[in-house]
Amino acid sequence: MMDAKCKICRRAGEKLFLKGERCHTPKCAVVRKPYPPGIHSKKRGRKLSEYGLQLRQKQNLRSLYGMRERPFRNIAQEAMRNKETRNTEQLYRLLELRLDNVVFRLGLAVSRSRARQIVSHGLITINGRRVTIPSYRVHPHDRIAVRPQYKTSPLFQDIDVLLKKYQPPAWISLDKEKKEGEIIGTPAIEDPSMLPQLNTAIAFYSR
Repeated sequence: MMDAKCKICRRAGEKLFLKGERCHTPKCAVVRKPYPPGIHSKKRGRKLSEYGLQLRQKQNLRSLYGMRERPFRNIAQEAMRNKETRNTEQLYRLLELRLDNVVFRLGLAVSRSRARQIVSHGLITINGRRVTIPSYRVHPHDRIAVRPQYKTSPLFQDIDVLLKKYQPPAWISLDKEKKEGEIIGTPAIEDPSMLPQLNTAIAFYSR
């Protein structure tokens, strides 16, 4: 039976990397079945309207970060209220600075959904204080760490092997041995392929 997360990627028509390492292998559903799920999925569908295209791009970005509609909309609207930074850059920063995403970017989880589990179960501290809210926004110089008694938890299975070859983004420092890191900069858009989705999300909520 096809995993629900795999169906999200197939419906999106691109890899959203919701399954961690599996998404980088030939087992990825988008590689094996590069068409939307459903009985008539291989047939050519109707051409999407401009609104439909915006909606799909926005949904893809929301799915990438594993967020529900309301909090995603709130972050987009907050980004649009900021007058000091371009809306797309601010939206990206706000999404990247969520605690669940930071745990993922630190390489402490194979996917954002796993990172969300790790945070919700109370396995992470910020500056020595336990935080269980995945949407918590981290700040410069915050130190994010795995609580010592949970470093051998099944949720971190295989992480040591993956960390050996992992390189975090430039705005995060990582101590692989201690499984902890620090916010040392500001998230910047490094992948140009994300720009269309970010721009579209801003345009969608500006309607």
